[in-house]
Amino acid sequence: MKKIFVNGYGSIGSRITSFLKDDHELEVIGVGKYSPDEKVKIANSRGLDVYVPEQKLSAFSGYKIKGTIESVLGSCDLVIDATTEGQGYKNKKNLYEPKNIPAIYQGGESIVGTKAVSDLLFNSRSNYDLAVGKKHVMQGSCNVTGMGRILEPLRDKFGDELIRFDVTLIRRWADVEQTEKIIPDTIEMTQSPHHGDDVKTYFGKDSPLFVRAIKVPTRQMHLHIMDIRFKNIAPRPSNIHEIYTNEFGVATLWTAKGTKDVRDYAENIGFNFTDTNMIHIHANMTTSIGDTVQMMYSDDQTGIVIPENHMLLQAMIFERSYRDAFEHTESIFHMREKKQKLEEHFSKKD
Repeated sequence: MKKIFVNGYGSIGSRITSFLKDDHELEVIGVGKYSPDEKVKIANSRGLDVYVPEQKLSAFSGYKIKGTIESVLGSCDLVIDATTEGQGYKNKKNLYEPKNIPAIYQGGESIVGTKAVSDLLFNSRSNYDLAVGKKHVMQGSCNVTGMGRILEPLRDKFGDELIRFDVTLIRRWADVEQTEKIIPDTIEMTQSPHHGDDVKTYFGKDSPLFVRAIKVPTRQMHLHIMDIRFKNIAPRPSNIHEIYTNEFGVATLWTAKGTKDVRDYAENIGFNFTDTNMIHIHANMTTSIGDTVQMMYSDDQTGIVIPENHMLLQAMIFERSYRDAFEHTESIFHMREKKQKLEEHFSKKD
């Protein structure tokens, strides 16, 4: 049994630990906390041991703490770093590399420049094999992960027929559970969004991919508008939808009026954290005119990267084949069942 330490217990850390406990091959030996708040008690209530930085021990005097992060790391086989943006790089240099511990980092970090945490940005649909046996890997952000699930099947099917992708990312402002975060009444433009460059690290640095991003005042997922240009006449919408029939983590929906419809259904059906862990193609919005297909799909923000982290840790510490890792992740996350329920509930009406 491999021992996993989850360093950080926010939106990502809390979700990861919830699923890892269902994996009989793994033991979560604890979680790291950097701020003394109610999430310490939440972690304790879920049977998790909490560890904190040694220099912050006194700040947690009113909470039940098992020990220090520095002390627990020697007992783990891999760390999933789910700390705030930039902290992952500091942890790599100060904690993980000195102790020779493999680590997974999240989308707030970087794979370029002086503060790179890795030379690989992971997307299971694109580069699973490159992560096998690696010591330090960055998991792509939710938007970057979502684009991979859409773009790779398109490339597999149409290849050289594709000549350009234009993507508008309409991003949520905060996660559902971040109730303390105020959502301002504005639409914010993102100058030079990192998402396009991140996607090109696995899709190809010379890919004709153009990305713009805005943030809108909602907590209910991201929405991507993608225009796909072909050399000749574009396929019909039905031909586009068909290639995602058996894709992992992509559901094709017809009657969802908005992202909240999908989130509300996930909550009503009892999905963990109200997450679907997938992309939802809004099929009624797919159009084909001349050489261009326009499609819209919503992205389950934080939830989409959780099964990706699970796939990644299998590559790093078990060195499994893609097929074996996929089936094991499916046994934990039940993605086929979720996809079937979503597609049946939002099916096309005669």
